[in-house]
Amino acid sequence: MLTIQSNLNVADNSGAKSLKIIGIGKGTRRRFVSLGDIVTCAVRGAAVGGQVKDHEIVKAIIVRTKKEKRRDDGSYIRFSDNAAVVIDNAQTPRATRIFGPIAIEIKRKGFPKIASLAKEVI
Repeated sequence: MLTIQSNLNVADNSGAKSLKIIGIGKGTRRRFVSLGDIVTCAVRGAAVGGQVKDHEIVKAIIVRTKKEKRRDDGSYIRFSDNAAVVIDNAQTPRATRIFGPIAIEIKRKGFPKIASLAKEVI
């Protein structure tokens, strides 16, 4: 469960070093986001020559959370960090590589390109 002002690691090579959540979509009363949700973020630190710039406002999809998520089969999945992938308006990743494991819920929510770029889908 992540909320506004939460810090995220970046799980791709878009050039961003970290992200800060500044907006949550899907209604104004929503307080928390989880795996597979799209958020509006501000870039905090960026590599020179990267695809994103420092303080740029971007959309991102949450791919890993520390808070466990219950699956339909009764098992739980949780990760050691909170991470996101920067996406564009067409909901495709802006990067060419994705680092670390990705939850299968990302593919099920309609982001097969992100799942195919990841080395490991759990």
